[in-house]
Amino acid sequence: KLEKIDQQRETQRKGRSEMFKIALVGYTNAGKSTLMRELSGADVHAEDRLFATLDTTVRQIEVANDRKALLSDTVGFIRKLPSHLVASFRSTLAEVREADLLLHVVDIASPSLMEQIAVVESTLADIDAAEIPAIMVFNKVDALPKGSEMLLEMKERYPDAVMISAMRGFNIAALRDKLAQVIEASLVERIVRAP
Repeated sequence: KLEKIDQQRETQRKGRSEMFKIALVGYTNAGKSTLMRELSGADVHAEDRLFATLDTTVRQIEVANDRKALLSDTVGFIRKLPSHLVASFRSTLAEVREADLLLHVVDIASPSLMEQIAVVESTLADIDAAEIPAIMVFNKVDALPKGSEMLLEMKERYPDAVMISAMRGFNIAALRDKLAQVIEASLVERIVRAP
């Protein structure tokens, strides 16, 4: 089934090579599908369980200033994934390798968030996607107590990160603004003279 999906995805990717591509990556259950739903308005499956997203979902989103991008939701990463499963997921993670930007979604309320960040970064390296520019997106800030030290620590450690709650729609505008800045910076101006 995954091989068939891989062939279909390859055909689809060829048809969208001109658009700016953003991929959601992160540990399983970090809230990627909920963020996908919030950014795209699409009815994307979101569930509190391992591998709720197996097939990659791709939607066109409007970022800002009439700037559009393609947003992909990918399978969640986990630590100590058996090697035969890594090989299977490699095909579904092709969207990640093709992306212009990664949104690394992290559950900031998880007690093992640093380990989860390390697993995602290690998996990105394994699939040759470690060099793709990424924005850290700390999700579920609403699950932290007010004045949480974890929030302050992550802001200090990742000063360019965006703190959000995808479930509540908190700070999504700031994330859109950040995406718009990255897309704007990627554009190249050319002057063409046609005789």
